[in-house]
Amino acid sequence: MAKQCLALLSLIGALLLAGTVAQAQERLRLAWAGFSPTNSPIWIIEDRKLLQKQGVQPEIIAINASPIVLQAMLAGEIDVASISVTTVASSRLAGADTVMILGVVPTFVDYIFSLSSITAVEQLKGKTGGVNRLGSTSDLGLRLALRKLGVDPEKDTKIIPVGGTAERFASLSKGLSQFTIIPEPFATQAEKLGFRRLFRIGDLKIPFWWNGIMTREGIIKTKRPLLQKLVRAMVEAIHIIKTEKEYAKGLFKKNLGISDPDGLERAYHDYSNAFPEVPYPTPDGVKTMLDDMAVKDTKAAAADPKAFVDASFVRELETSGFIKQLYKK
Repeated sequence: MAKQCLALLSLIGALLLAGTVAQAQERLRLAWAGFSPTNSPIWIIEDRKLLQKQGVQPEIIAINASPIVLQAMLAGEIDVASISVTTVASSRLAGADTVMILGVVPTFVDYIFSLSSITAVEQLKGKTGGVNRLGSTSDLGLRLALRKLGVDPEKDTKIIPVGGTAERFASLSKGLSQFTIIPEPFATQAEKLGFRRLFRIGDLKIPFWWNGIMTREGIIKTKRPLLQKLVRAMVEAIHIIKTEKEYAKGLFKKNLGISDPDGLERAYHDYSNAFPEVPYPTPDGVKTMLDDMAVKDTKAAAADPKAFVDASFVRELETSGFIKQLYKK
């Protein structure tokens, strides 16, 4: 009898251990696109092992283009992605069940840069602007800003795709373009190269999710507790950025390969202020995207921005008191 009890206790112990190991091995596949401080909360999650502390083993993948991230998600190869509303909107309008569950950067934090000979926004009329790709976030940000500043990007200017930051610098230097859009810390580099910081787009406060966390409704149904752990980690990472300045700047330096102290300081200022403490994925940042697409897309014109976001994850976290405790309010 004693042996049977001992065997039973051993079996129970083994099952409990197996359950603990399974929980510790809970996995989340997360992709991010774009080497920019917009993704710094992801870098902190990885560096500080914030998901591992919740019993999650993350697989964090850097992918160089948003379309590839989307393809990977639709193919079931990743669970979540750090990406702009541009991808969320276009994919959902095409029939995908993609949805944003957390907002990271709620507006454009870029600057319009130009040749030094251009001293006012009005002088951009008749000039050529360079962006990463047509239809990309840099393209949309530049066009929206120009319209608000009284310059029609379609009639008054010519916008061409030239590539990433280095290519945009080269395009300006060679005279292929006369203005472009650049965020920090690269904006400080542009200034030191002799280009003019013409206008800060952030001052326009255009509602737009330049960056957020995207997943699929199907994944929410099957992995909601896992996604809630990611949301918690993201909120904690944003808090770390806002409260640990030198550490955050060190991560910027490490991941971007930028050592210029002025650029890092300005980048920290722009992004730490942009990241919301309570990162609700509000529909107004989606509406800006849909309104722009509506000119050529009837589906976008009829779409409800609320359908593109799921604020329940952040709401649950806020209701729990976690965020309030984090900021000790």
